[in-house]
Amino acid sequence: MGIINLTPDSFYDGATLGLDTSAGFRPNLDKALRQAENMLAAGASLLDVGGESTRPGAAPVSVQEELDRVLPIVEALLERLDVIVSVDTSTPQVMTAAAAAGAGMINDVRALRRPGALEAAAATGMAVCLMHMPAEPAVMQDRPEYDDVVAAVAGFLRERASAAVAADIAAERIVIDPGFGFGKTVQHNFTLLRELPRLAGLGYPLLAGISRKSMIGAATGRALEGRLAGSVAAATLALQGGAAIIRSHDVAATMDAIAVHSLVQQDP
Repeated sequence: MGIINLTPDSFYDGATLGLDTSAGFRPNLDKALRQAENMLAAGASLLDVGGESTRPGAAPVSVQEELDRVLPIVEALLERLDVIVSVDTSTPQVMTAAAAAGAGMINDVRALRRPGALEAAAATGMAVCLMHMPAEPAVMQDRPEYDDVVAAVAGFLRERASAAVAADIAAERIVIDPGFGFGKTVQHNFTLLRELPRLAGLGYPLLAGISRKSMIGAATGRALEGRLAGSVAAATLALQGGAAIIRSHDVAATMDAIAVHSLVQQDP
């Protein structure tokens, strides 16, 4: 899953896709399309488009602002490229509009907990990814504590998947995400990475989004621009732990890791 951020304040690459003006941030369509084409050429199967930053401390955006950022890019991608588009949103109106535009997946960091989100997601018929995040982005990193982080994340994801099924979202349309970096310390994150088989055992495809995050910086001592090797190593460990989808800023390097892992997994 290649990442296309359409925000001016995402932690890594969002600002490269747009221009700040007095009228507000508007993503650059041509740049987004070039990035999408490069990711597909490198081997991406999904493109994840998001218009609201969820980095620690991020402020929310209005519904209209999110629609204005996301919809033109989703429509352009689906018009010009043969690709499945995932929309990174928690907003029911954006889910509905993205479905009408032809998107294939909702990737919700709030696991469909906003009012109306469960109903909107169910009505779209799209696949959904449910992520663990214990609090809103503005405060999620304020001293996160767990008695057992793996048990807490597993319990949350199990409950949200059950809520989705109860809202008439078919179980086979559900993906789960432990939420690396969302309301967790560095040690929590690496414990989750080590214990991914426990989460894969919940029975849903598992998405891992580790690319260039602060946990990689903590392990390597490197700034954002120097975290590619660490991110690829973490992606490989996630694959070994049972991840079905790797969400990445760096598709070509991640695809190399996937190719090597796939060959190792093959029977002689």
